[in-house]
Amino acid sequence: MADFPVFDLARFEDAGREQRRSLGAEVDRICRETGFIAVAGHGVPGTVIETAWSKARAFFDLPLAAKLTAEVPHPGYPYGYLPPQAEALARSRGVDTPPDLKESFNGGPLAVPPGLYDPEALGFCYAPTIWPHEPPGFVEAWKTYYRAMEDLAARLMAVFAVALDLGEDFFAPMIDRPISALRALNYPEPLSPPLPGQLRAGAHSDYGSLTILLPEASVGGLEILAPDGAWRPVPVVPGAFVINIGDLMARWTNDRWVSTLHRVVNPPPDAAGALRRQSLAFFHQPNWDAEIACLPSCLAPGETGRYAPVRSGPYLMSKFRATVKPAA
Repeated sequence: MADFPVFDLARFEDAGREQRRSLGAEVDRICRETGFIAVAGHGVPGTVIETAWSKARAFFDLPLAAKLTAEVPHPGYPYGYLPPQAEALARSRGVDTPPDLKESFNGGPLAVPPGLYDPEALGFCYAPTIWPHEPPGFVEAWKTYYRAMEDLAARLMAVFAVALDLGEDFFAPMIDRPISALRALNYPEPLSPPLPGQLRAGAHSDYGSLTILLPEASVGGLEILAPDGAWRPVPVVPGAFVINIGDLMARWTNDRWVSTLHRVVNPPPDAAGALRRQSLAFFHQPNWDAEIACLPSCLAPGETGRYAPVRSGPYLMSKFRATVKPAA
């Protein structure tokens, strides 16, 4: 996609009210078409990004036995290490495929909000992350990156509010205790041919409000389903994150914005060079008890929403658990 859109967040935040509305209108157009956009001018320090990336790489370089010390305790547990072929993302759409050719480490919110007693929330979104013992500095780098993504996501939600003709702080009360998750993903170099229908990550949409992706610069594979029905590669924009709309944001906007199917394809059989691929993905999710109901600005007079309201947390929980390979 040579014309992949790039949005300068610093330009938006430095702009006056009218220019913000104009820039927001451009975001609205992009989110109606593909829901994928590169965000530059984000202000996340390079050292924060580089340290998190290198510590994730060092973790995945460990022997399997060392990584398994942080393995999730049972299928469906959200945070910790998932070994290769432990999930199939296409199953979140009811499509039965072979497991994805990847491994991952997953971490949730860094603290439980005071006064939260919902046992479902405590048992799922606020379940403790199973941390690895090595490499040194992994946990600190992870938490620093998580906080940076949490801040960036809140700033992007303010942009979304403007783009949707809402007050800039409209979403703030619904994302002040977010149940977001950070995933480090490693797609190992292929050692044998994949099974029929097996991909590095099967076709899926994301579940929350938005995703902030840091992809491997040198190895491609991420593709989106374009409006014309063709799968198209997503380019890496130096210094930018890839942002995409999730299912809850599509529901919020009554499908005015699209939560686009995407996948990570296998490298060609005759590809040369290093074929391992890594990414960091931050999945922003509104508060556990946030009600996701159609936004007033996304309804015409007399129109009703396409979807019944849902609570953010239980919706996420049902989607996630559909992707996990059952215990043998």
